Amino acid sequence: MGQAAIVVKKMRAKYVALGLVGLVVGYLGLWPVDAAPAAWTPTPASASEVHALNERLAGHSTLHPGLVGAEAVTFDREGRIVTGLLDGSIMRFAPDGSGAPEKIADTGGRPLGLRYDAEGALIVADARRGLVEVGREGAVRVLADAHDGVPIRFADDLAIARDGTIYFSDASSVRSVEAWRVEVIEHRANGRLLVYEPSTRTTRLLLGDLHFANGVALGRDEASVVVTELSEYRVRRVWLTGPRAGAVEALCEGLPGFPDNITWSAERGVFWVALGSPRNPLVDGLAGWPGLRRAVLRLPEALQPAPERHGWVIAIDEAGAVVHDLQFRDERAYSPVSSVVERDGWLFLGSFAGAGIAKVRAPG
Repeated sequence: MGQAAIVVKKMRAKYVALGLVGLVVGYLGLWPVDAAPAAWTPTPASASEVHALNERLAGHSTLHPGLVGAEAVTFDREGRIVTGLLDGSIMRFAPDGSGAPEKIADTGGRPLGLRYDAEGALIVADARRGLVEVGREGAVRVLADAHDGVPIRFADDLAIARDGTIYFSDASSVRSVEAWRVEVIEHRANGRLLVYEPSTRTTRLLLGDLHFANGVALGRDEASVVVTELSEYRVRRVWLTGPRAGAVEALCEGLPGFPDNITWSAERGVFWVALGSPRNPLVDGLAGWPGLRRAVLRLPEALQPAPERHGWVIAIDEAGAVVHDLQFRDERAYSPVSSVVERDGWLFLGSFAGAGIAKVRAPG
């Protein structure tokens, strides 16, 4: 090959490479994305020693690992575990894992949070169908699929008061459960905390402008209701009764990870919070750069920020102080943890994408 031909070949390769780079840059910068990321400033993570890495979740056992996406855990009147799966199934089984799981219903959607009401009906926050009721025979009835003309696109969790009032979260009034990554990266206040009144079959807004409204729980004596804001690393509290009725405050903020579901433990007077994953440096680092976050959303999903293999739950008291921190960062960890419920000296953990239900001794 002559020298001129070699030069032409090198130039051609260079231009091809530059062309490919241009296509990639153009794609990352110009390809349409159904999101408008907002600039924000993350609250610094707590540096408390209570969050030091530990292996307190290492001794867990997994109940029925063949069940995929057991997001939340509740118990029926007979003490059996009840949970919802990725395929829409509602399953129940013994808390020791014995026997085969029994399918009791199928919501036809994606069941997330679930609780039994005083009449024995199972109330479910279904990400695709809204707030639904599952009767004793498995029949499914939609209670609420919109509020004030806005569809409930991502019902996430709920809590039921003694008088039957249902408090539930709509993680996003804009996006479905399948677009949860987009919702986190965009960081818009699309979430809301709603109330369903069974006597009138109506909903009302309790708290709006939430960043990925997630877990919901009633506090001691039902004096307040709390909701986690996954994208803001915090837990908000709304006072329902007493001299502060109607007041809204941050119960706990600056969490070291993404808070998912939250449950009240009457046994020890704390809220258990599932942290789906530690904070992601890329998510926080690009908080003030909306354009770059749009570019991240153009990447294949495998290259976008994702939860770490890190099981993590914490307990906070009624003043918002962290009193327990249980972790396990390892490939064997039960992760991501999306819910934690305390019962009879055990913690039962659920996962929106993991296998089965994890069971581990509660702290002494």
